Amino acid sequence: MTIHAFQETYLNKAQSLLGEAFDYAINCAKVSGEDFIGLFLSSPISKKLAVGDPSILLGKSGIEVALLILGEDRPAGESIITHSEAYWIGWALAFCQWSSDRSYAEILGAVTYEDLQRMYLPYHESDVTKFAEAIEERVKKARPETNLKRLRAYAHLSQAELAGESGVSLRSIQMYEQRRKDINKASAETLYRLAKAIGCTIEDLLEK
Repeated sequence: MTIHAFQETYLNKAQSLLGEAFDYAINCAKVSGEDFIGLFLSSPISKKLAVGDPSILLGKSGIEVALLILGEDRPAGESIITHSEAYWIGWALAFCQWSSDRSYAEILGAVTYEDLQRMYLPYHESDVTKFAEAIEERVKKARPETNLKRLRAYAHLSQAELAGESGVSLRSIQMYEQRRKDINKASAETLYRLAKAIGCTIEDLLEK
């Protein structure tokens, strides 16, 4: 089960806020989508929004957030088009981040703005969870190694050696590393044995 950084009651606010910020930056300030994503990720706003920081989530409008990201100080009188492609992209990205509890950097490291534009037509009229599922698949493909495989390699253990030291079957380890079995659903005992053998925490093994 994913533990969300902030309550679902604030999700609509986060979505509208990021939707408005994207719409303003791209349609009003005429910044390219790719440039705005770069500025968004390099600003503290992306991290604050991801954790539901009240100073951003409750204290700013979407235009104000866009201006903070752009580093500009201009009158914020331009109107927001809530049905624009840019608005939907920001709105849907906020849902993806909240539902997966991944960082915006991790999500946007797996897709370009052009990718998001291509996803607009097939997904903008469907349930946003469908878009989130598609993004999650892209994120997983962009980072094919599981935490288990990466940490096992750091510990200089082969799969067979890890099986021997942990008491977890070689087949299970292979299936976890191939994502054919979900390590997040492994028993506490299995996770404990793997973590102890590798020298990490149970939390380090879990996949977001």
